[in-house]
Amino acid sequence: MNSRIESVDILRGLTVVAMILVNTPGTWAHIYPPLLHADWHGYTPTDLIFPFFLFIVGISISFAYKNKLSNSKTYKKIGIRSLKLIGLGLFLAAFLPYLPFIKDFSRLRFPGVLQRIGIVFFFAAILSVNFNWKILLTTVVILLLGYWIWLGFIPLPDGSIPTFDRATNNWANYIDVTIMKDHIWKKDYDPEGLLSTLPSIATALIGVLIGKVILHQNYLKTLMLFLLGIVMIGLGYIWNLWFPFNKAIWSSSFVLLTAGWGTIFLSILYYVNDVKKKSFGVIFKYVGSNAIVIFFTSSFITKVFYLTKVGDTTIHGWMYKTFFTSIISIDKLASLCYALAVVSFYVFVGYILYKKRIFIKV
Repeated sequence: MNSRIESVDILRGLTVVAMILVNTPGTWAHIYPPLLHADWHGYTPTDLIFPFFLFIVGISISFAYKNKLSNSKTYKKIGIRSLKLIGLGLFLAAFLPYLPFIKDFSRLRFPGVLQRIGIVFFFAAILSVNFNWKILLTTVVILLLGYWIWLGFIPLPDGSIPTFDRATNNWANYIDVTIMKDHIWKKDYDPEGLLSTLPSIATALIGVLIGKVILHQNYLKTLMLFLLGIVMIGLGYIWNLWFPFNKAIWSSSFVLLTAGWGTIFLSILYYVNDVKKKSFGVIFKYVGSNAIVIFFTSSFITKVFYLTKVGDTTIHGWMYKTFFTSIISIDKLASLCYALAVVSFYVFVGYILYKKRIFIKV
């Protein structure tokens, strides 16, 4: 079977497009609610985006490493790719578009989206190369149950009872604040923190397992994928009664919910594009074929636009005011149109790269 599954490239591209869309509004003061993260517990469509990407990372691992041997050469490649992703993430966090060009180390955020992708990729790839699906599934169960027990039942060092709330007696927040101190996103937590990396690895491992289903020669695989998605969503909602959906701490119920939705989306795209050969949503494949490069470039340019002064505003502020708020009177619509314009630009970049057969691997 050809390891290049069009539906996976499309879903990957759609996910990156969605990441750019929610990260680049015209103004953070005026955003439609579905394009915002949940305040704490619960979820919005925006909360599904990053888990989808890690889920797809796992699927891609299934394809890329299905015949790889467990040896030093394979480990070296996995390690180098992981370090590249982490390095790009740290560069984005440290870079300033003005002198001294590097942010003060005392205020540098260590975690981040690319850093988490790199770490998750490393562990998911190593596990995938070494173990069969039964052990991988067992690992997922241990990670999710162990995380729930740790956050919900083990007292903190001061003897206080842990909670899942946004507070210092939340184990995930406690560890981030204690170990990384001022090097996190907020003063009291980080959405890509240390402890929450464990269940995010489970997200990718579920992707590895779904990838194995796709690679399996079975004419019922589309139905199987859809049903697996329904089962995971159902289990997620049941677990939500005790361990609420929460992206910030990447709760175990959230892992099942997002992996379930990811599997359902993929099953539909797989049926339409890879079974029926309809090429639905092919525009997203252009972005999906250079996903990391386009995401990194968009993040870099956005940071430059936000921090580079133009008179009494920034490049971002000038563009938003000149081309959007001066034409569109509805604030939220103007903000959304700005984001859609940014997305359109990167889709065009992806199209050019794809047509020129330029595929940049990180």
